[in-house]
Amino acid sequence: MADEELVKKMVRAVLQSAKSGVSLSNLQVEYKDLTGELIPYKQLGYATLDALLHSMPSVVKLDKGQSGEVVCHATTGNEMTHVTKLAARQRTAKRTGRPQVVNCQMRVKPAAPLALNARPRTSLRQPDHRGHLGRGGGRGGGHEDPLPPLCICLQNKNAVLLFGLQVEKPCSTKPQELLLYPAKETSQIDVKQKLGDLLLKYSSGLWAHALPKLYQDTYKCKLPEFVLDHLTLLSDICTIDYPMPDNPKRAILYAKVVEDENRNQSGLAGSETKEAVERSLSSQTVPPLVIPREEYPSVLVVEAGDTNSVILRYIGEGYSKAQEKLEDEMREFYGQDSNKVALTSPLTGQLTAVCAEEEEEILRAQVCEVMANKVKVYYVDHGFSEVISKSKLFELHEKFYRLPFQATKCKLAGLESFSQEQAVLKRFESMATSKILLAEILVRQEAPLVVLYDTSQDDDININAACMKALQDKSLESPLKVNSAYMNVNVSSVCSDGTIYCQVPSRGLTKLNEILERTENCLHSQVTSELLVSRPFCGKICLARYKGKWSRVEITNLHGSRVLDILFVDVGVQASIEVTELREIPPPTLRDLISTPAQALKCCLADLPVSVGSWTPDAVQWLRDTALHCSDCSLKIAKVDEPKRLAHVYLFTSKNFHDTSCSLNQQLADSNLWNHQKDVFLSSRGPSKSLNAPTNPATIQTSSLSTDGQDKAPHTPKRMSSPLGSQSAPPGSPPEKLALPPLLELPKIGQNLDVFVSVACHPGHFVLQPWHDMYKLVDLMGEMILHYNKMEEKPLKVEKNQVCAAKVENNWYRVLVKGVLTNGLVSVFQLDYGKHELVSCTQLRPLTQEFCQLPFQAITAQLAGVKPRQWSEEASIVFRNHVEKKPLVAQLESVQEASQPWDCKVVIFLVDTSQEERDIWLHDIMAEFTDEMSNAA
Repeated sequence: MADEELVKKMVRAVLQSAKSGVSLSNLQVEYKDLTGELIPYKQLGYATLDALLHSMPSVVKLDKGQSGEVVCHATTGNEMTHVTKLAARQRTAKRTGRPQVVNCQMRVKPAAPLALNARPRTSLRQPDHRGHLGRGGGRGGGHEDPLPPLCICLQNKNAVLLFGLQVEKPCSTKPQELLLYPAKETSQIDVKQKLGDLLLKYSSGLWAHALPKLYQDTYKCKLPEFVLDHLTLLSDICTIDYPMPDNPKRAILYAKVVEDENRNQSGLAGSETKEAVERSLSSQTVPPLVIPREEYPSVLVVEAGDTNSVILRYIGEGYSKAQEKLEDEMREFYGQDSNKVALTSPLTGQLTAVCAEEEEEILRAQVCEVMANKVKVYYVDHGFSEVISKSKLFELHEKFYRLPFQATKCKLAGLESFSQEQAVLKRFESMATSKILLAEILVRQEAPLVVLYDTSQDDDININAACMKALQDKSLESPLKVNSAYMNVNVSSVCSDGTIYCQVPSRGLTKLNEILERTENCLHSQVTSELLVSRPFCGKICLARYKGKWSRVEITNLHGSRVLDILFVDVGVQASIEVTELREIPPPTLRDLISTPAQALKCCLADLPVSVGSWTPDAVQWLRDTALHCSDCSLKIAKVDEPKRLAHVYLFTSKNFHDTSCSLNQQLADSNLWNHQKDVFLSSRGPSKSLNAPTNPATIQTSSLSTDGQDKAPHTPKRMSSPLGSQSAPPGSPPEKLALPPLLELPKIGQNLDVFVSVACHPGHFVLQPWHDMYKLVDLMGEMILHYNKMEEKPLKVEKNQVCAAKVENNWYRVLVKGVLTNGLVSVFQLDYGKHELVSCTQLRPLTQEFCQLPFQAITAQLAGVKPRQWSEEASIVFRNHVEKKPLVAQLESVQEASQPWDCKVVIFLVDTSQEERDIWLHDIMAEFTDEMSNAA
């Protein structure tokens, strides 16, 4: 018999993905697309689908559409109904009107590939009989063992060892030690302590090769050359790791001192407001609120007096649900008159139970101020205050002290210097107050540092960034007037889709250049590490070098902890850099730079035969060669798309903007640069039939942006014959065969291995990654991003079974070519993650030997302890929900060897060790599930 709960989950998933609902006639189609089967209403005992849907009001709501057709909508859960009521209670003098609750079903915000908040325990209670677990020891001893150093990267490097700096100059004659303390250093802060200060700014580690430039920029003096050759001399101030054993200079340094940061975080209690101190007087027996473990919890925003003290509530199990349960218990308890003990003489700071005016709710509160007949109370679980009659106060029973106060505070990252600006608070009020949002937790402290996102729309909205833009002076924006013409225009960037960015002479551009000059002087004169960016986040505005000068950038994407994508907002150029290349905006020019809008005017050429996004590489390259760095450009605005702030323009390389026939638009329209080359046939039958180099290589190019403001020029592909890939070589020279990485070392049969499950299809096929080397994979991918996003484009001669690098979304991966198609697409297998992807052949690059030192991390596996079978979709879903994207412990049963590492397969037991009381063996769960399904059938 079908599982009704499973059907409910699948129906809910279908309906939640359609905001406007799904018609009854299409519901079966959508359900089958998701599950591969029709809704089994007859197996569940219902004569019609309509009858089944009417039986699950908690899942689906049926309405009549405009055409009379029945439309199915997802039902808002009980929790959200309760949250709506909570939002309605937030009635302060500042806020009138109906509160708005959005995004009732939060969509998961994608995190960095390996940003995990948990790790498996290597100790297991070994199985003696099925369903019984005996106490046994695995490697690593008890389950409370501390994290090994190799896992520090995955914990944001906050779990490093602790010790203090009191550095004294040694009485040594060893030249290598004397070099660390040069005679010209007159300051008491020596080289080691300076290096220690730098490392403290990068809790996630710092590449050793970044030290010389970082040291020079920060302290205005050179780092002694001897330091990089003898990194072990720094072992007393940092932990040194070598992810690339063949290249010792590519080491990562981790600071050993984090006590100051922890002390600062714990010391925040001293800066609490008077009201908060008063509330704490009677809260000694109430446990503190624990920040949710997940990186992106859902929150209900209550209000914000300033952005450093935003009141919010966490939504979910253990928080809003626990609060709902507590209030139900309080309603039942105080519903009995014998339990209502009036609080006749309330004291400031005292906890109390309050009978709310509506729906006979009983809420926990704390007395803030006592008046003649009234009292001001603060609702500790809802985050707002109210003046009520003393007759509504009752003594709070001790059993209602157990749940932490649910109203808490957070700080909005990036807005610390503008926390009380009225423009910022007004924008925050309209975008966030009384709404359910997603909170990205950057720093876990008493008042966590967060970035808030509204994910209820098609595109996620960064609330912090939107509030920052409220400070901008609109009068300084680039002009967007139709039929206006501008001379002395600087075309700063030409994108691969045909979009261009221009700087137009204006008052805003003049002011920006003056502010940036002052900023340059500040950075040159200041000798401090305070301006290093230690906590990057998406939407943050800071500084980076562009053509030798400091320019404004916005962080657009993070790759792990050391590599990120940025946009130079005033020239429209994108780049990938290391976090060490960023600087905070100096305080003297912070307000001026933040208030000046971006000066890159986004444009597209008007009246062209193709739209933006369908340009050929030939046309893009022609426009770059013609317009970039032209000193005499002019443009005329034809029309303006205001919502996108996109100007449709005629572009000229002279001042003759009166005659559109002389424009670059017309020259492009008359050219044959729009002729797309026909798709090249790519064979999937084997390496003998390979992709031949096209006659026009530019037609298979994509852009690789550099900080010089333009994409790299195309280059003719070089031929190579190695089936495993190689570096491109000149014609006629022997190909250099790529040496594959060493094989991954596995434990012995019967031993344990900490793993992360990256892909789970069913118990017969899933993919593991060894936990202890995952930080090395993060570093490797960061290096690949920096390398391939800056390198010149070199199209590959694509062959089956070729190992190369492929760009998937914003990351570069080591892949194996599985097949090549006739439409220019290539099927690849990610050798470190075990996923299959379909990418354009233009997104492939040669894999360099530098990226072949780390073994391929993906391990194909099947579950031991269960009989091989054709797993049903229901069983696959159960298995997937238990293991995918989770850290587990694997016990090796057997290994199936193969000639290539990606064809090897292991048979393992999988164990979830996250629960304190027992270990969960996945083969037991799957066996029980299949037994239940067999009995039900």
